[in-house]
Amino acid sequence: MGKVLLFIFDNMTDYEITFIAHLLKADAGKEVITIYYEDKLVKGTSGLLYKPDKLVADVLNDDVEGLIICGGWFGVIREELIELIRKLDSQNKLLAGICGAGTFFLASAGVLDKVSYTTPVTNWTKKHIEIFGSKDPFPRENYIEKRVVVDKNVITALGTAFIDFAVEICSWLQLFESEKEKECFIQLYTGL
Repeated sequence: MGKVLLFIFDNMTDYEITFIAHLLKADAGKEVITIYYEDKLVKGTSGLLYKPDKLVADVLNDDVEGLIICGGWFGVIREELIELIRKLDSQNKLLAGICGAGTFFLASAGVLDKVSYTTPVTNWTKKHIEIFGSKDPFPRENYIEKRVVVDKNVITALGTAFIDFAVEICSWLQLFESEKEKECFIQLYTGL
């Protein structure tokens, strides 16, 4: 059974990652390990409470298949998360970030400097400066206007593309036996 880390935080847009967490655990038999900086309950925008399984600092040397980072307005990026992202990137492990915070953390770690990506953060506004800091970490020359982008080991998506995001994570982890199975899965969940 493979392990996948899921970074959670206060006010995360939890609907963006509950579907993929369900698919990985219930359908694919993966161990989904929620992580945060501290051992405390965090509350998603839905009002649901989540308890991290482990601290970010405690998983730095764990053997995992990848890391998924939820979106939302949260800009507290500590050195241990940067270290984890860079370490997984150097091992070509899955790095998946959705919406604002998810893509911001990948950009802040320098991961998006060498891949194409998407993000809803198309302009660095006053609100972005208040939440994420004054420096825009996104390499704008690598930005692609799409719902989801897969480049090497990095998957980025808009928050509204949470089903597409889940599909691409499953595909990257080779959970589909064929392209036809992937297409059937997409049709089942999107009706398209």
